[in-house]
Amino acid sequence: MKLPTLRETATEARLILIGIPVLIWTMIPIYHMFLFAISPKEDAFSGKLWPEHPTLHNFEIVFHQQHYFLRDFWVQFGNSALIAASAGALTLMIATAAAFSISRLRVPGGRVVLNLALFTYFIPAAFLAVPMYRTMGNYGLLNSHWSLILAMVTIACPYAIWVLKQASDKLPVELDEAAIMDGATPLQIFRLVYLPLMMPSLVAIGTYAVLLAWNEYLYAFLLLSNDRDITLPVALGNFLSADDSPWELLMTTGFIYALPPAAIYYAFRRYMVGGLTAGAVKS
Repeated sequence: MKLPTLRETATEARLILIGIPVLIWTMIPIYHMFLFAISPKEDAFSGKLWPEHPTLHNFEIVFHQQHYFLRDFWVQFGNSALIAASAGALTLMIATAAAFSISRLRVPGGRVVLNLALFTYFIPAAFLAVPMYRTMGNYGLLNSHWSLILAMVTIACPYAIWVLKQASDKLPVELDEAAIMDGATPLQIFRLVYLPLMMPSLVAIGTYAVLLAWNEYLYAFLLLSNDRDITLPVALGNFLSADDSPWELLMTTGFIYALPPAAIYYAFRRYMVGGLTAGAVKS
């Protein structure tokens, strides 16, 4: 067994010295959120590293909607899930088809469309909120889940197309040529060759689009107004409208709301770090 060299040991030590503070700094907000969630209201601001009487009562209140601000918790949670899943699916469908057309089919004007789409990122998304609100109003989509879904797809698609196009360019052209020689149509190439090889990138982009819609607040606040139609981030903002905000319930709800994104990441992390073309062609 080969022992690590002094240089390798020093490099690993430096990485550890950098990684530990970053990990601690990242975990501090999550720990304080959890601390609030398991603390009684009177102990929430005690400043202690661990409550004297930890309790799960706050979770019980949230799950059973036993507070004014939580009366539609599960409906709003479902709204967030529906909008995030729909936005992710539509973004994947549009971005995958566009990237395939631009990169593999070489459609005329494809690169111009890609550059124009990327140009939208020169404008901050917050500046587009009012024009988006006006557009949705003109089409009668305000206070509809479709308004937020379409807004999120509009924001996510340019970046998604660009990433998938770059990943698609790395795929060997010989794969397409071999499929064409075997009589495959463009649709068959897309379904049988392109999609399987692009799976890691598709998972990464799908996760990006889902989390973008899942965490969105500004557009959800503008486009949705009914309490039973809003998403949970907007509902969480309502906690701050009270003079005596129930911070322990706010943090408990936020902690619960953060669990699905974490589960999505751990479920698909092996795809997100996988190679795009490993074993695709023989060397």
